[in-house]
Amino acid sequence: MLLRLERLTSPIGPLSLVTDEDGAVRALDFSDGDASLRDGLRKRFGAYELEPGTAPSKASSAIAAYFDGEIGALDALTVVAGGAPFQRKVWAALRKIPAGRTTSYGRLAADVGHPKAARAVGFANHVNPVAIIVPCHRVLGANGALTGYASGIERKRWLLEHEGAHAGADPSAEASRRATSRSARKRTAAGEQARRDFS
Repeated sequence: MLLRLERLTSPIGPLSLVTDEDGAVRALDFSDGDASLRDGLRKRFGAYELEPGTAPSKASSAIAAYFDGEIGALDALTVVAGGAPFQRKVWAALRKIPAGRTTSYGRLAADVGHPKAARAVGFANHVNPVAIIVPCHRVLGANGALTGYASGIERKRWLLEHEGAHAGADPSAEASRRATSRSARKRTAAGEQARRDFS
């Protein structure tokens, strides 16, 4: 298997992005050490070749857009993370958590059909090989505490604050909000005019 490695910069540290020949994301890791990245790839996919990327990929462009405030830019990316069936189920559920929202380990366990498996869900989060795109940072402790983020609590806090700051800034969502607001104002004005006409 031929894989492509890109080195990215971000406001919270360097990132290593691994994609395959189809552009699917195989790993996204804070570059605290290549050994763990390569070991994880070997465990999940077996034999592989890793070559440096020579031009920005669709995934790296989407990640840059995310950090620039377009927090929905990652949603359309294809992820092929490997892993055990239960882990894949948890990672798929993580991608359904909207940016700007959070959940708990218990609720996530219920979402994947295993309400008593919060500990196993926590472990799947811990070994998630695709940071940010598979947003395990959106999972909090039962009391809302920032717990259990393998890449560091400060990074988790930054990501949640970043998404919270931009969650309402999606252009299409904002346009829809303005249109709804205009429609409501028109209905209110029409109602007031009707009351004056019949008063």
